[in-house]
Amino acid sequence: MANKEGHRRFGSVRKLPSGRYQARYPGPDGQIRNAPETFARKSDADRYLTLVEAQIARHEWTDPTQAKIKLADYARRWIDQRPNLRPRTVHLYGWLLDKHIVPYLGGVELGRLDTPMVRDWRAELLGNGVSVSMAAKAYRLLRAVLMTAVKEDMILPRNPCRIPGADQEKPAERPVLTLAQVFKLADVVPPRYRALVLVTTFGCLRWGEVAALQRQDVDAVAGTIRVRQAYTEQRGVGLVLGPPKSRAGRRTITLPPAVVAVVRDHLAAEVDDNPEAFVFTTESGRPIWRGNLNKLIDWKANVSRIGQPNLHFHDLRHTGNTLAAQTGASTRDLMARMGHDSPQAALIYQHATAEADRAIAQALHEAVRADRKKTTKATGGKGKSGKKAGGKKGRKRPTDRDEAGGEQG
Repeated sequence: MANKEGHRRFGSVRKLPSGRYQARYPGPDGQIRNAPETFARKSDADRYLTLVEAQIARHEWTDPTQAKIKLADYARRWIDQRPNLRPRTVHLYGWLLDKHIVPYLGGVELGRLDTPMVRDWRAELLGNGVSVSMAAKAYRLLRAVLMTAVKEDMILPRNPCRIPGADQEKPAERPVLTLAQVFKLADVVPPRYRALVLVTTFGCLRWGEVAALQRQDVDAVAGTIRVRQAYTEQRGVGLVLGPPKSRAGRRTITLPPAVVAVVRDHLAAEVDDNPEAFVFTTESGRPIWRGNLNKLIDWKANVSRIGQPNLHFHDLRHTGNTLAAQTGASTRDLMARMGHDSPQAALIYQHATAEADRAIAQALHEAVRADRKKTTKATGGKGKSGKKAGGKKGRKRPTDRDEAGGEQG
């Protein structure tokens, strides 16, 4: 018995030997596809094609065959197909995927993922002792992977990662050193690493950037350092020298004269004349690994001596960024010094630096008080109505609290 086909404006319906109906249609790429299931009635097949046609018109159509791909396979391919990722980022993504995503969701078909499933996954992570920050990193990776499935591959109609706040890390507040503490730390570490502490702090440098500085990158006359490369630590490979974290990472930074003098002494005592000699190394001349810093300079003991036992080396850059923001530098200038191509981090430091803002508020308050005093003298102590404050009806003179909701003075 020959199959019977029905002709329609979009797609086609044919009756199969089994008596059921099969719907076929051209996708946005022109490829003919079958509906994922057959239908008992021709009218049901027609309604399916009408729905598909509307989805294509609204750019909401998804490929039902691709939706059967397992999340683990799709995510690994997603990482492999991003050539611009730094090696350290590739390693991080792979680790997050294998540690926190694949064991829970790796075997799920993309088309079956939904928001309740993602919510349960995140709750299970947190319930198993995974920190909020680590769960947020895993969530952001999953969201990025699935966003590609939505926007580029048209596998999903919408991203199921729709949990408010799940992408926020909420890290603990990091310590910020005072200027006195910075120089005290530089004094208590071994002399070979005194300049390392000061350059990292006042240059706002990342670990990989300061570790990769060479003699040719330091201008001891102009007082500048040039950041043009950085070390990354790759598991199974070692230290790898490459470009900075971003395009904005390539920058020239001016150091305070007091720090330049220390750098000049360091170059004379510890660094070869070869332009390619690294500025900061171990006593044997090897590059410094982040992991062996504690052993080299007895980090834990020395940060305890300055009253900051929880200080990490990265907090030196954090301190430098904060000190730079306290000078009143513009967002663009902070971005350039910190090596960021986005204003987000600079704005965070500006918002966190409240001293300048309080000074502005106090200055405005003094200006308001001076203006009121001047007005009172000019009117002989009378208000706008021409009556003296605190007149016959006993109306009290408005205080600063009455007019601005704050304390006077």
